[in-house]
Amino acid sequence: MGKGGSGKEQYVTVTSEVAPVNTSAAVWPSEELAYGAVRKIQDKLHCWAVENPDRCFDDLYNWVHDPSVLTIAWKRVAGNKGSRTAGIDRATVSAIASQHGVQEFLHQVRATLKARTFTPVPVRQVMIPKASGKLRSLGIPTVTDRVVQAALKLVLEPVFEADFQSCSYGFRPNRRAQDAIAEIHHFTSKSYEWVLEADIEACFDNIDHTALMDRLRRRIGDKHVLTLVKSFLKAGVLTTVGSVEGTITGTPQGGILSPLLANIALSTLDDDFITAWDQQMATEGQRQRRKRLGQANFRLVRYADDFVVLVTGRREHAEQLRAHVATVLVPMGLRLSPEKTSVVHIDEGFDFLGFTIRRMVKRGSRKRFVYTRPSAKAVASIKDRVRTATYRATLHHDPGYLMGYLGRVLRGWANYFRHGVSKAVFNAVDSYAWERIANWLRKKHRIGWPELRRRFCLPGTWRLAHDGERFRGAATVTVTRYRYRGYRIPTPWTPSTVPAR
Repeated sequence: MGKGGSGKEQYVTVTSEVAPVNTSAAVWPSEELAYGAVRKIQDKLHCWAVENPDRCFDDLYNWVHDPSVLTIAWKRVAGNKGSRTAGIDRATVSAIASQHGVQEFLHQVRATLKARTFTPVPVRQVMIPKASGKLRSLGIPTVTDRVVQAALKLVLEPVFEADFQSCSYGFRPNRRAQDAIAEIHHFTSKSYEWVLEADIEACFDNIDHTALMDRLRRRIGDKHVLTLVKSFLKAGVLTTVGSVEGTITGTPQGGILSPLLANIALSTLDDDFITAWDQQMATEGQRQRRKRLGQANFRLVRYADDFVVLVTGRREHAEQLRAHVATVLVPMGLRLSPEKTSVVHIDEGFDFLGFTIRRMVKRGSRKRFVYTRPSAKAVASIKDRVRTATYRATLHHDPGYLMGYLGRVLRGWANYFRHGVSKAVFNAVDSYAWERIANWLRKKHRIGWPELRRRFCLPGTWRLAHDGERFRGAATVTVTRYRYRGYRIPTPWTPSTVPAR
């Protein structure tokens, strides 16, 4: 296919089921050598981007099909839990590795990229339920498309990480949800009492392609890379009813490249707020002056398409910022979700990334502190998983398997929330799990409480155990304080001599 072209007859150009063996290609690097080579490429790109914020990169395509880049891209696709999920070609990672061989498959992918005949195929639509009862559409690309997307991300991410602002935390290297929660805790503890809690409606589905490509062109001048990115945006969707629909807007959720593209699109919001902060509120003197003039100070904290704006001042200031946010998002084809966007006071509390964040009076004193703890929705979710695992339909499982499985689930859940005020919640969840497991054991073995204690508890206690192995739930995870890392968190490619972003 020529650059930028499309057509149904070309959808099978590089699907895994028809990839021939390229026997004339050179031997590919080992994973260790490939990792070192890719790291050097990324270090160079990031340093060049940091040193010259106006630089437009014109020659990146050769790196996209570099053997080392494709090797690491394959490793990331194969190491993902979605590797067992197939796209429209019904080929999984394991099927490709066993039927064609990894190197032969990557040789063919590279050959089509070099010849510029690569054409993404439509993603396979999968509908998954949301907590609200609605359905979310996921797009599952083929393994071939995932590898190329991963290669693109390896090359593009170091460039755009040089530009991304410190207020963005979602789907970025070296950043996590706990950093966003820590920043919210930091500002709400310092008189930022009003909170604009916002959510972008169907963000991944509505991003305007033209506006997104315009933001890409600010940094990327390589027309072949731009054509490849655009071809993924326009690849289409094979719906659950078997029809192919075009994609006029949006980036399908489920693609490896989609989170990066969404961050590039939403960086327009980050840039707007950080520019205002740097110019008007960067120093304590500036912030105090605005307070004396009756003006608000505000700070954006964003995780993917969920974000909050923390405001000092009055409720009207937060409402004005709500209108301003809506205006900033319009050029990207996005709008706020009316149901999920509201202005609240920190004393009322709000939910963000699974945590409830609220200022309350400390027990035994008159001082008020901001507390972060697992939200009611998060607790209900983990209880649902425990309930599902202990239905009557699961009575055929071995007790050791059930306790081991639920223990891993509860500890994994607790690890995410261990930096909040969570100990009492962990104990309550474990108490619920104990009741469900105990009743499950009684039904399975048709025994009473004395027999249950004798057979499935540690001697002299009611602590559940199997074959001497104690059940370890959420409460066994140590609750620790998460240290706020400030505005500037280093990227994986930040040299020690360059200030971290």
